[in-house]
Amino acid sequence: MSATADPRPSTTTTTTIPGPPPDGGSDPLATERAHLADSRAALRAMRADAEALNISDVSANRVTAEVLRGDVERRIAALADLADTPLFFGRLDYIHPVGSGPDPGGTAGSAAGEDGGPTVRDDTGRRFHIGRRHVHDAQGDPMVIDWRAPISQPFYRASPADPQGVALRRRFGYEGGELTALEDEPLTGPGARSTDGDGDGDGDGSGTVTGGNLLLREIERPRVGPMRDIVATIQPEQDEIVRAPLRGSLCVQGAPGTGKTAVGLHRVAYLLYAHRERLARSGTLVIGPNRSFLRYIEQVLPALGELEVRQTTVDALVTAPGGPEARGTDDPAVARLKGDARMAELLRRAVRSGVRMPDEALEVPRGARRWRVPAHEVAEIVRELLERDIRYGAALEALPQRLAHAVLVRMERAGEAPDDRVQATVARSAPVKAMVRRLWPVVDPAKLVLRLLSDPGFPAALAEGLLTPEEVELLPWPRPARGVRSAPWSPADLVLVDEARDLVERTPSLGHVVLDEAQDLSPMQYRAVGRRCSTGSVTVLGDLAQGTTPWATGTWAEAMGHLGKSEAAVAELTRGFRVPREIIAYASRLLPVIAPGLAEAGSVRHSPGSLRVRRVPGGELDAAVVAACGEALAREGSVGLIAADTRLPALRAALVAAGHDPLGPGDETSAGRRLALVAASLVKGLEYDHVVLDEPAAVVGAEPDERTGLRRLYVALTRAVSGLTVVHHNPLPAALT
Repeated sequence: MSATADPRPSTTTTTTIPGPPPDGGSDPLATERAHLADSRAALRAMRADAEALNISDVSANRVTAEVLRGDVERRIAALADLADTPLFFGRLDYIHPVGSGPDPGGTAGSAAGEDGGPTVRDDTGRRFHIGRRHVHDAQGDPMVIDWRAPISQPFYRASPADPQGVALRRRFGYEGGELTALEDEPLTGPGARSTDGDGDGDGDGSGTVTGGNLLLREIERPRVGPMRDIVATIQPEQDEIVRAPLRGSLCVQGAPGTGKTAVGLHRVAYLLYAHRERLARSGTLVIGPNRSFLRYIEQVLPALGELEVRQTTVDALVTAPGGPEARGTDDPAVARLKGDARMAELLRRAVRSGVRMPDEALEVPRGARRWRVPAHEVAEIVRELLERDIRYGAALEALPQRLAHAVLVRMERAGEAPDDRVQATVARSAPVKAMVRRLWPVVDPAKLVLRLLSDPGFPAALAEGLLTPEEVELLPWPRPARGVRSAPWSPADLVLVDEARDLVERTPSLGHVVLDEAQDLSPMQYRAVGRRCSTGSVTVLGDLAQGTTPWATGTWAEAMGHLGKSEAAVAELTRGFRVPREIIAYASRLLPVIAPGLAEAGSVRHSPGSLRVRRVPGGELDAAVVAACGEALAREGSVGLIAADTRLPALRAALVAAGHDPLGPGDETSAGRRLALVAASLVKGLEYDHVVLDEPAAVVGAEPDERTGLRRLYVALTRAVSGLTVVHHNPLPAALT
């Protein structure tokens, strides 16, 4: 056994054992390995207990039994022991037993069980192993505490300056599922030393992570496959966002490498733990920019035990089952107009454009009499419904009842005593139905938008004081569509259909929505997302510097207003953990041009030699790019070749000729296939250990304007975790040089 000290200023000590562990004795690593083995055995026993449940003994009701069976199946799946995933990654030793004695930090509180139940303790009530899920022994005593439990919070936030009742924090290192190292950090007593929070004493908070060698090693560990969880490496500023209250909406401005996507996903897992029953009823949703991104992140929540969170894109969100599907595209100017918030008012006018005032009285025969409601009174009912501004469909349902009520008033005045059944009968009568059809016709949202985009005269009649004549001319399709199915719907058109659908009938609201890469959304897209959390809350994640659409978000305050969450707090993550300092500093040269008011990101990782910029003759560009990929493949981890969309065919041919079989964006890398060829337009949100960037000038030139092109380049430059090689022939953008 050897003991080594962290080379950086630190208070941590690492104990490592390169070979098989010694047995018994006072060796702390052997003791922890024994606890790991016992914990895995306890988890298997918990799963076996769940598998042994007999639902037929609980309920004879078939429906109830099916619900319970589904719950048990989900429970069994959540109790899976993933061999290569550490069951626990840390330990907290409290100064005093939890629930008794003084609590210096005032935050230890009680330790909720996995279902928020009674206080949990080990034999002393002082020592708790922190892991991805709760594990208890046969007596119900905890062996591993869920990272989301209140008692686990100091693992992420405690410091020598604020120990929060903790004497010692221990971290564990793993190779696969095997525990190979541990690292202790005293938070009180002679061994504790308060720093500036980053371990380097410089006061800037960007020198290193709060935690030591094992934590940094975990952050820097090469990755093959989809995105991993960061539950073992969450930093204090990230933890504050993860555990923010459900009742409030939150916007996170995060520079590249700050972990904003991971923070958003872990926030979902935390909220489901803390508010399981409420969110089980109302639902949660994660929205990403594209399918490649969703494939990349899809394993994070299941690894944390959350198996039923729906993940989708904005385009899929607004595509109704059986409704129109996007098969066309818009010019940037047209897409910008269709995404403008003014379109919401135009659609409101369009939905109501068919409402008419009566030109004759309503006459309803009943028995030997005819009951007459004058036209002016019918008109008053219609105007009242319009002024109330309720959903069009709700007003359509209310109108026959209001007309029937007017008839019943007259019947009562004549001495009759009609009841609710009479009113329902009158509301269904032929004269009332005919009057409703004339005054308040049924609106089909897709057909309404089809008319708006096919008949130039229709938007022109609605746009007074809203759109300019030039915008009215720009809005319709070049050629009118014959029907809903054959129309050249674009993604922006389907957002308009979704808005019209909501004007007719309210969109159901979820309990919480996480919206990632939000900076690229149009105001109308924000409204579409906002409808899904109108009575719930939202976590918005994005980076204004990475906005690459012509309608990209200008300010987060504006975006949150479109979402209907103007009161939302805005948090900023500027300390990077994944991208080396050399690479983020190089990319940040673009910030004064692409986002002048945005703070430059720092990084905890200093990696000399991680950035290489090579200029080659034009005829040698493809060969130089392939050679750079070969150099990257000689190192550990995934490799991403990023290029302008138009360069992909030539680069794919060159790679295949050199014996490489590249993956596509978001495809899961493996030990045998680690190289992905990714269009710059699809790389947002993805990460690779090593990135080769082909011809930056082509990436910039592929966009409709220089600022958007430089933002696209900024995204591509910040996808590397360990190394970035830029290969080019044409001159680099001036901002980089």
